[in-house]
Amino acid sequence: MSEEKAQIRESGDVQRTIAFSSTANLRTFPSRDPRASTAEPPPVAEGKEKAGANDDDTGKNVDITEHLMSLEQVCNKYSVQVSEARPQDSFGLSAEQAARVLAENGPNTLTPPKKKSALQKYLICLSSLFNLMLIASGILVYIVLAIDYKDNKANVYMGAILIGVAFLNAAIEWYQQRKSENTLAALLQMIPPKTHVIRERKLESIQSADVVVGDVLFLRMGDKIPADCYVFAGTDLKVDNSSLTGESEPQERGAGNTQRNPLEATNMAFNGTLAVSGNAYAIVVRTGDGTVLGQIAGMTAGEEKAESPMNHEISVFVRIIAGVAMVTAVVFFIAGMCLYNDFAFSINFAIGTFVAFVPEGLPATVTMLLTIAAKRMAGENVLVKDLQGVETLGAITCLATDKTGTLTRNQMVVTNLWTNGTLYAATRAHGDAGEPIDDADAPGIRDILYSSTLCCSVKFDRTDVAMDKRQLLGDATESGLVRFAAARLPRDFDATQAEHKKVFEIPFNSANKWMLSVHQLAHAQGPLTLMMKGAPERVLRLCGSILLHGRAEPLTDAHRAEYEQMYRYMASRGHRVLAFAQLALDGRDYPADFAFDKKQANYPEAGYTFVGLVSLEDPPKHGVREAVGRCRAAGIQVIMVTGDHPLTAEAIGRKINLVVGETRDDVAARTGRAPGEIGDDEFDAVVIHGERIADMDDAEWDAVFRKPEIIFARTSPKNKLEIVTRAQALGHICGVTGDGVNDSPALKKADLGIAMNESGSDVSKEAASMILLDDNFATIVKGIEEGRLIFANLKKSIRYTVTHSIPEVIPQIMYIIVPLPPMLTSIMILVIDLGFEIMAALSYAWEPAESGSSLMRLPPRKPVTMRSIAMLRARAARHPPPPVDPRTGQPRQPGRVRRVLNAVRAPFTRVWWQDLLERPEGEILVDGELLSWSYLEAGLISTMSLIVVFFVVLNHHGISPRQARLMAKDTSNAYFNKDSPTYTYQGREFTGEQQFYALNEARTGILFSIYILQVFNLFICKARFRLPFGRFMFRNVRTFYGFGGGLLLLVLVTYIPPLNTVFNSSYKSIPLYWLIAVGFGCLLLAYATARMLVLRKSRPIKWNRTIDGLHMHPTIWSMRQRTKSIDVAV
Repeated sequence: MSEEKAQIRESGDVQRTIAFSSTANLRTFPSRDPRASTAEPPPVAEGKEKAGANDDDTGKNVDITEHLMSLEQVCNKYSVQVSEARPQDSFGLSAEQAARVLAENGPNTLTPPKKKSALQKYLICLSSLFNLMLIASGILVYIVLAIDYKDNKANVYMGAILIGVAFLNAAIEWYQQRKSENTLAALLQMIPPKTHVIRERKLESIQSADVVVGDVLFLRMGDKIPADCYVFAGTDLKVDNSSLTGESEPQERGAGNTQRNPLEATNMAFNGTLAVSGNAYAIVVRTGDGTVLGQIAGMTAGEEKAESPMNHEISVFVRIIAGVAMVTAVVFFIAGMCLYNDFAFSINFAIGTFVAFVPEGLPATVTMLLTIAAKRMAGENVLVKDLQGVETLGAITCLATDKTGTLTRNQMVVTNLWTNGTLYAATRAHGDAGEPIDDADAPGIRDILYSSTLCCSVKFDRTDVAMDKRQLLGDATESGLVRFAAARLPRDFDATQAEHKKVFEIPFNSANKWMLSVHQLAHAQGPLTLMMKGAPERVLRLCGSILLHGRAEPLTDAHRAEYEQMYRYMASRGHRVLAFAQLALDGRDYPADFAFDKKQANYPEAGYTFVGLVSLEDPPKHGVREAVGRCRAAGIQVIMVTGDHPLTAEAIGRKINLVVGETRDDVAARTGRAPGEIGDDEFDAVVIHGERIADMDDAEWDAVFRKPEIIFARTSPKNKLEIVTRAQALGHICGVTGDGVNDSPALKKADLGIAMNESGSDVSKEAASMILLDDNFATIVKGIEEGRLIFANLKKSIRYTVTHSIPEVIPQIMYIIVPLPPMLTSIMILVIDLGFEIMAALSYAWEPAESGSSLMRLPPRKPVTMRSIAMLRARAARHPPPPVDPRTGQPRQPGRVRRVLNAVRAPFTRVWWQDLLERPEGEILVDGELLSWSYLEAGLISTMSLIVVFFVVLNHHGISPRQARLMAKDTSNAYFNKDSPTYTYQGREFTGEQQFYALNEARTGILFSIYILQVFNLFICKARFRLPFGRFMFRNVRTFYGFGGGLLLLVLVTYIPPLNTVFNSSYKSIPLYWLIAVGFGCLLLAYATARMLVLRKSRPIKWNRTIDGLHMHPTIWSMRQRTKSIDVAV
């Protein structure tokens, strides 16, 4: 092996080049301790050294020095072998080395950030409004007990139960949150990040946790960089360092460096940053906590989540109920003091009223319902990263989806070529027009094959096997071209790439929409050839000639018309179309050793020769047509946002139910009129080119979103973000699907970002709120239906739970107003609320839909209509945005004192009342219909039942309603206690024990009355669209577990004598009296049926209108049996 030499040139900036002889492509350095290095870093330009004196503290605290080393020094330090000339052929580390370093240093993971302890989280749950009021009530009970122990002995139990309920309620909520966190953490481990490394000359995909120092990484666009690494080769690599440095613009990275601050070093890429374009090879120098991210604690992230609409609705409802309960308790405490002047009596009464009003188990019930739903959705391959996504998925009104890889298979196959004035068919199949490709060396065919081979960025997992056995790492379109070229080339694919080496490249990006490369491909004018491929309209703009008859001829309007005809033909079939161009570089201007520089743009930027068009087919995924159709039938506006040509996008849209109507051009062609003469009301579909988006005004955006069928084509990431922003401005709850790095801005902005697991980049998964584990768009429909079912079941659960409040409150009011004996004690109320009620309410988590398609035939619960848009804009006009700080550009937020004053002043303003009284569009969780049923209708019928049962039981013991009232009204004697004086009425005597046991038996009858009425209500609340009869009422077996558990609890409380003392129940209760409650239950069922019939007439259900033209038969796509070409198969 000839001697290697390193040359260091300094000319303003330091540049390092390492020269190798032609036989020394592989650098092999002696083995050394990877943690030790005695090599001195090379000199750095003095000007930069001075600048380094002003580095910020972050840069000073980072202990990285590799950015100042040469490649040889880094390789020596980490005992790694690399090839700078052909980095893809680097040896990297051996398997033994990697295993040893992994055992020494541990996995490449960061120590989790400090989180709130379990005790802190429990205290947060305990500090909720409900729990604090329960604790305060318990303390007040003990204060009363201290004042008068003899008359308030029962308060020993009630105070303990009130405080215990608060702690139990907090424990339930804490446990469910912890269980949810553990479940989601376990599910997130199903998608471990992957990294491409070179070990023993093989490109492997391994888990990022297994990366070790010394590994050679292959980084590409969309990858999240797994460790701090030293870049020694690459093409147009740009990284997003905003998480470390705050720089919003992507930073270029490549070989060579002139900066002392490691965070500014141009040859360093850091853990946690994102590769937003290009590709590179790099050596890992730090892993885990040793990375910059670990050293500066950059991974610390807040745990707080923004409050979702449903959580906001629930919290507002809870605050209102708590406020009403507190005010009612205070009012009746004052009334008790005025009437009886007895503090202990009045405080006990107030506490009972408060406890009756508050649905103590509601927050925990909601948390458990959402947790169960999230786990069930994971079983449908929908991974929800937080519980708020469960409800949001069911509420979306607009779904913006990418095409490639989401709606289609992302498996491109070449179908047609148009070159040298001839249309060719790559395969022989039904419907494929064109001549067969008989000669791969024919003019144009050969040029396209060579461009597909050389002008590409596809990498292989290995090169020692046939092409059909390799794993291609790259874009699906390029992979299709590579496989096509490898099958058609007259010589070996790898040999062709090796012979015609790439000397310069500009990778494809969303701004240019083309890829350019220069190769050592000799011709009559010189040794180098420029090749380009990309979006046809972009490539054609740069061409001045076209390949015809085997030579370049000037590009004329006739050629452009022929090009347009072929382009429309290919795109109209739903195929992706690429254009190819080339330029034979003049050797006098571009010799073999010419140094191309992208920044200086010292390469030809126009005057290319147009070679031809290639179309590739990417068929829709199985189930996509039905999924899109079901989404549209559910009232969800599905929008395609793609980088493809408008014709290609429209053709795919028509295959998958996204477009079934006519566009403006279709109507013009059908009626023979000019497109400008077509009115907006004459067509339903629009296809918007991305170049138009920047110039569209508000009126044009409104007109676009009024159309039911929308496609945005040739879009950039900025366009996607604008589309989402505009949709949200109209009130849409917007979901966005995507799998690439270009989708991440829109995924972050959307109300619900949905990423793909298998094909998605780390960037998209990080930005999204939800991940489809099977990459199937059809899975979204299952998630939407599940989300709608969750909302419906939550509403049913709340409707059921709140109904028992009135039967608990009215007896408390009658106790002091009529007066009557205390019909319900606070302990009995807690038995109802946290006993059998919570068991039954939880059974709604498993409640199926009333019919298979009912939920998906309803409009979204927050539909976007002309009225909703007007309301949204009127509300925005009433609440102008806060002033912007000119220094920071951020809105000025008022201080805490100012916010409190604004909140106090708000009810006295006109705007506050306008917002309060404004009738919202759509459906909310707790609405007037729900409150009417729970408090006025079912609540009053249940109250009548328990009053009747109460008086019937007392009458059985000889105490009439009038007699009970007189005994309760007699303030000189305390009746209905064991030690009460004997009461004589019409010659009959009632001892204290008889009074006590009669009252407890009547109270027990009330407990069973409420329970039985709530069992009827449990089934009635299941029915929303149908009458409360039929087999659908009994499909949820957990309903029987719920009320069966409640019955068991009541039986234990009633018929175990020692518990009678605690719960004021009686084991002597006769089940015969339960028949009264059964009768009222039948009355409630009959009333609910009549009510449903009336509502059907007065307020019929608004189902979505049927969309004509939807094709809902299965899209079982299979590759057509293609007749192979004459000499070689694709």
